[in-house]
Amino acid sequence: MTSVLITGASKGIGRAIAVELAARGHRVVATARRPEDLDDLPVDQRLRLDVTDQKSVDEAIRDAGEIDVLVSNAGATIRASLENVPLSKVEDLFQLNTFGPLRVAQGVLPAMRERGAGRLIFVSSIQGRLVVPIIGPYAASKWAMEAFAETIAVEAGHFGIKVTILQPSTVSSGGAERAKSYFTDNDPYTPLFKQFAPLRGTSIFEPVTPEEVAVALADTLEQPDPPLRLPIGEPAKVALEARKAAPEDAPFVPLPLDW
Repeated sequence: MTSVLITGASKGIGRAIAVELAARGHRVVATARRPEDLDDLPVDQRLRLDVTDQKSVDEAIRDAGEIDVLVSNAGATIRASLENVPLSKVEDLFQLNTFGPLRVAQGVLPAMRERGAGRLIFVSSIQGRLVVPIIGPYAASKWAMEAFAETIAVEAGHFGIKVTILQPSTVSSGGAERAKSYFTDNDPYTPLFKQFAPLRGTSIFEPVTPEEVAVALADTLEQPDPPLRLPIGEPAKVALEARKAAPEDAPFVPLPLDW
């Protein structure tokens, strides 16, 4: 029985992962900023963990006991042009999406290294490898997180620690609907933002469900030699292949824009 600690397990992808792994017989430690939101999950432990707070991270890792697998899932997104986005909001996003996963990884890595085994699974996005206008701050935070994750794979692989980065496209988890937007009065980028609604359900915006992400993660966890990066869903594979094939001397936009 593998012991798995999941961050951001109160809703969406994290909740689906907790349910799937518990059903497969793993010992699941579900964590969230508000542990009362985890009460109905069929897991072994429910702990408070705020990935932006070092004390909270330290306490959760201490109380969880031995951890074989870390699933770094906690994250959020915002909508804004880079011209007008408040830098404080970008800093908040990096604290949650980028420094948070590194902070928790630093907490579990010493014990994994000493045991000579461990798995780190980072929930990223296709936007960890490409950009979408108006969602640039999110993409930047995921690009940076993937750099951290790949570096850990190089540095800690010698100690038996394996890293996997999950890359879904759009996920029907409600995250996009919860995203805060930062547009000024008469914002010149509003017309660009308005193009996203009709695109949902088409091209790379064809969503996968949180349960599909959870199954892909669970299947990967059972592989002895998992891939470093795992696109989830056909739209993600198509978008990432297009990114690879695109020339590097011009911006790559993975969706049609009337701009």
